[in-house]
Amino acid sequence: MALQNIGAGNSDDAFYRYKMPKMITKIEGRGNGIKTNIVNMVDIAKALARPASYTTKYFGCELGAQSKFDEKAGTSHVNGAHDTAKLAGLLENFIKKYVQCYGCGNPETEIMITKSQMIQLKCAACGFVSDVDMRDKLTTFIIKNPPESKKGSKDKKAMRRAEKERLKEGEAADEELKKLKKEGKKKGSSSSKDGTTKSKKKSTGSDEDRASPTHGQVHEEPRVEEEEDHDVQWQTDTSLEAARQRIQEQLSAVTADMVMLSTEEPEKKAKAANKVNGGSENGTSMSYRSLVEEVKSALQKGVSAKELQHHLASLSASSQEKMSALFEALLSGVEKGFTKEVVKKRSYLAAAVAGEEGSQMLLLHAVEDFCCKGSSNALKEVALVLKALYDADVLEEEHIVQWYQKGLKGDSKDSKIWKNAQPFIEWLQNAESESEEE
Repeated sequence: MALQNIGAGNSDDAFYRYKMPKMITKIEGRGNGIKTNIVNMVDIAKALARPASYTTKYFGCELGAQSKFDEKAGTSHVNGAHDTAKLAGLLENFIKKYVQCYGCGNPETEIMITKSQMIQLKCAACGFVSDVDMRDKLTTFIIKNPPESKKGSKDKKAMRRAEKERLKEGEAADEELKKLKKEGKKKGSSSSKDGTTKSKKKSTGSDEDRASPTHGQVHEEPRVEEEEDHDVQWQTDTSLEAARQRIQEQLSAVTADMVMLSTEEPEKKAKAANKVNGGSENGTSMSYRSLVEEVKSALQKGVSAKELQHHLASLSASSQEKMSALFEALLSGVEKGFTKEVVKKRSYLAAAVAGEEGSQMLLLHAVEDFCCKGSSNALKEVALVLKALYDADVLEEEHIVQWYQKGLKGDSKDSKIWKNAQPFIEWLQNAESESEEE
């Protein structure tokens, strides 16, 4: 069965992962009883994650003809003879209205019906909630026949959580058993020592009961205790290797303290210099500002992405400063539509990421710095920006999730950027778990 991309705007993208079967129609009957049978309507509806009755009803509403979907047989009929191209055009309109997200265009949305009987589409990728036009005829049919809730995914999530909890409980039980075994060994060794001492005391007590010690025995007893104490003193290893090891440990402790002192002094000097010069996180403010202006002037000259990377490599600055300056130069002055601007200039970001290892994390930190320091609009669109870079193969899923998890544990864990990026991260993780299960 031939496949095509979901949405007319994505028809030219060869790597688009959301696909559906091409529509196949068949004219049945004659005269007044002529009908158009959409043969693969069930497969199309599954690809769109919508009930087949919705698409069939939409065709009837738009064509002004009777339509019926038989759930038992899985057949979809529309009265009258209709061309495949005409029905395919109506299906595209249905996808735009009831499938694709109004914010990012992703078809992975879920239909929700509010308490006030309004229909909304919640995007699993960017978290945007789209309001459907209630003047359309199909909305009354959807309200009367709401979609079934996805119980399967919830059950799978609950199963995964239960498995994680069981694993944690098992690890805790193993640790407790290890502790108990260690305590038992310690008690056994101590009891054996106590037993030997008690047996010695009993033997000495019985001798005393039998006969009183003579004058020579009285003087011999402290010698035995002195010999035992003398033996205890010689428990330390006096070999040459043990002496060398003790000297090495003492030297390593001293050198460690010296290294700590030597590393703390330059850090204090650097902090003091930054305070005097009005430094920022990206180094001194003048050097970073000049770096941004340098990148802006190069972009105004119309240099290509590779030429810009060669130019940045020649500048004296850290890799993070160069990446942050590039991202700020590309998007500075943009008040709205950050995602569209990122898509337009993705070639520069792709070239920057392809340079060295770990450059994707540098780009993510640059996005974080720009969204936190820039306007509130940039902070709101962070999920859309990340998705655009992910779809363009600039950023990989592994690095995005790693950056998000580190950010939640870092110093800026209270920033709004993590809350705004959460829907996209959850979408990534759910997509990964579903692919593993398949």
